[in-house]
Amino acid sequence: MPSPFLSLIIPAYNEENRLPQTLEQVFAFLVGEDYLSEVIVVENGSTDKTLELAQKLSKKYANLRVLQNEKAGKGLAVQRGMLAAKGEYRIFCDADLSMPIEEVSRFIPPHLDTDIVIASREVKGAIRYDEPEYRHFTGRIFNLLIRLLALPKLHDTQCGFKGFRAEIAEDLFQYQSIEGWAFDVEILFIARMRGYEITELPIPWYYNGESKINVLRDSFRMFLDLIQIRKNARQGLYGSKKV
Repeated sequence: MPSPFLSLIIPAYNEENRLPQTLEQVFAFLVGEDYLSEVIVVENGSTDKTLELAQKLSKKYANLRVLQNEKAGKGLAVQRGMLAAKGEYRIFCDADLSMPIEEVSRFIPPHLDTDIVIASREVKGAIRYDEPEYRHFTGRIFNLLIRLLALPKLHDTQCGFKGFRAEIAEDLFQYQSIEGWAFDVEILFIARMRGYEITELPIPWYYNGESKINVLRDSFRMFLDLIQIRKNARQGLYGSKKV
């Protein structure tokens, strides 16, 4: 069978309540597109019935694949999905669809053709809906740490929607070592080091109060991961620079 043009990777941890509606929206969008696509749900260590539900839904949707990671970690789930995907373009997205799924069209040709595109809630043209001020503030603290220690000039690295051309995804994700929330900082750090173009795309973004981020715990974990990324780079664990 011909390879899909687009792969959508959805990491899923304890998502039994949201997953059916999410997949309904995703496939309602994809059915109206004129390219081949696949959707990969990567269940990673859930304690609810996410895996069983996803497997049941795979019988409803022909181009849905379900993968399982026994160990929890969003980074591990995205890495598994990206390397298992077959699409020419590969996008991972959060299961809460805080960015409307229709925005995916802006991540791929003919609308946009770049090495890597990341959704941004901070660049000009982006709109945030219903986000409490304290969450915006803590997000900017995250980003300040990231810009100081790893990725200067990127305004928003933590929005959960990012797209890659296939060959670039396969190049970058083989080097990923961070398992948790800072995995995408690591991927973008490697991308910068290897000379790939990163485009920030302004999006409409809707705050979801059911976020699994714990500000205090994850801020500290993020800091430790940023230090580890810099250490990995010094040790040459991310390969040689590309021109």
